[in-house]
Amino acid sequence: MMLADFGADVLSVRRPDPMPFDPAAAMSRGKSAIGLDLRSPEGQAVARRLAKSADIFVEGFRPGVMERLGLGPDLLLADNPGLIYARLTGWGQTGPYAKRAGHDINYLAISGALDVIGEDRPTAPPGLLGDLANGSYTMMIGVLMALVERQRTGKGQVVDAAIVDGASYMLGPMFGELELGLWDGDPDHALLGGRAPFYGVYRCADEKWFSVGAIEQKFYAATLSILGLDDVDPSADAQMDRSQWPALRERVAAAFRTRPQREWTELFGAVDSCGAPVLTTDELAADPHNAARGTVTADREGVLTAAPAPRLSGHPELVIEPNPRSNRPVDAILAEAGFSAAEIEELTAKKAVWSL
Repeated sequence: MMLADFGADVLSVRRPDPMPFDPAAAMSRGKSAIGLDLRSPEGQAVARRLAKSADIFVEGFRPGVMERLGLGPDLLLADNPGLIYARLTGWGQTGPYAKRAGHDINYLAISGALDVIGEDRPTAPPGLLGDLANGSYTMMIGVLMALVERQRTGKGQVVDAAIVDGASYMLGPMFGELELGLWDGDPDHALLGGRAPFYGVYRCADEKWFSVGAIEQKFYAATLSILGLDDVDPSADAQMDRSQWPALRERVAAAFRTRPQREWTELFGAVDSCGAPVLTTDELAADPHNAARGTVTADREGVLTAAPAPRLSGHPELVIEPNPRSNRPVDAILAEAGFSAAEIEELTAKKAVWSL
């Protein structure tokens, strides 16, 4: 979807989905789609032929599956030496867990990321943290770096993107805190783990939530002033006294319970500090900042769409197509790839390909 948002011609190869819903439907915008029976020799031949003219090939199967289908990187790179072959998995292509089943929460558990999330115990986050932020985004970075290198060498390569690797990579700053003695490894003592009284979320009088991220001393002092905690020492040394965090967090929580979210939003908005309301999904499009940038928009039926990110100065008028490009018949897709009418008729008759 990210590639399609920025102008790439994306073809999604699909199989009949046994699930009652398509979990990727919201990320299908801008893509064309074709159904292929990859277990048949004819379907495999079509996929291999399509890959000959592709810049990027993405697959998300367990290691060894694509090789068994005759679509492994050795064969496709032999056909198309400039191909960027991206492999997105939870565990990676190597290692003792590589062929295990797994989901987002399992990969985050092994990466170490799950241990530093949540208040009283590890918390299962939405799939966006592992599957998207540490999986898809790291794969995209690898693909783009490989494309840049191809400009210099003319050669493609394999991108091995694993969610475990991406999530562990993102823990780099916390590893640095351990090395420097700024953190003892206890999630309760992590600066950005949500336990510090100046970095976390608090329930307001109207049961809504408000976020505070006053790490720097000047923002910390401003936050204490907004909350009316004038008796608390605002110095940097006192701020970082972890022994005082539990008691101060209770006082901060009690202060937030005295006003509704709207009032805290106004108070923090009038002062140079770090605070923002926790918006629900039905509030996103109406938020003044989101609305001004077009970050999240809603159509007449209330269907939400997120704008592409990041913004590029060379494409200031970038407009996304909220619906898939597809519904194109399979013969049109194959004809563009160079298949003859007779070949298309034969493949369709054998049910090796179908329209989606």
